[in-house]
Amino acid sequence: MDLNTIDEITGAADAGVWRAGDGWLAGGTYLFSEPQPHLHRLRDLTTLGWPALTATPDGLQIAATCTIAELARLAAPTWPVCDPLFRQCADAFLASFKIQNVATVGGNLCAALPAGPMTSLTAALDGRCTLESLDGTHRQLAVTDFVTGDGTTALRPGEFLRSIVLPATALTGRAAFRQGSLHPLGRSAALVIGRIDAGTETLVLTVTASTCRPIQFRFAQLPTTAELRAAIDALPADVWVDDVHGAPAWRRHLTERFAAEVRDELAVGR
Repeated sequence: MDLNTIDEITGAADAGVWRAGDGWLAGGTYLFSEPQPHLHRLRDLTTLGWPALTATPDGLQIAATCTIAELARLAAPTWPVCDPLFRQCADAFLASFKIQNVATVGGNLCAALPAGPMTSLTAALDGRCTLESLDGTHRQLAVTDFVTGDGTTALRPGEFLRSIVLPATALTGRAAFRQGSLHPLGRSAALVIGRIDAGTETLVLTVTASTCRPIQFRFAQLPTTAELRAAIDALPADVWVDDVHGAPAWRRHLTERFAAEVRDELAVGR
């Protein structure tokens, strides 16, 4: 879609002070998908030349400008969680392979859509966001704190998402994935990821798509079905998404069902 209110596209480092009508541009697949009448200038983050993926002994740093396809193709034999979880989350996009080669991980998080699968992935793996201001200062937030609601984030005016770091401890265990929609290839109505890190008994269960923001539960040991249901039912009513892709009661039902299936899958081989 043409954005007929845009007067200028500039490099991210060349635009000077932040002003009303500015917006950040990465892949642009969401930005150019619908009118943005409040925007007049785009500041292109891809001009900063960040490496897409950087592996360190402490974990994996994902640049905000890393494309979905680049992340899905990552081969990391020492981090068993990556295969097949990265590909599963990439395929949970309501998008073609063409979009996956342009859309960015950071853009998906910043759009803060409940069904955003990069939010699902990075929240489930205890991702931490590095946010940068125009004056060069940084702050860090967990992904579960960065996405605050349907379409809202913790970003301040002029601030941008620089990177997401996934700690090595979250990449060395086992994970299980469940996702459901109203129809095949439809937008996710519920997405549940569970993981057990190597050398631990703790089940980390992350719920997205059915809720307006990422919800994470930690159980010191594998919970019973009743314990899972009690934890999920304790969530406030306004956290459940209500739109054309599914009613809240159905989304909660799917979430409870998927949580039990994830628990059962991870119980095998312990």
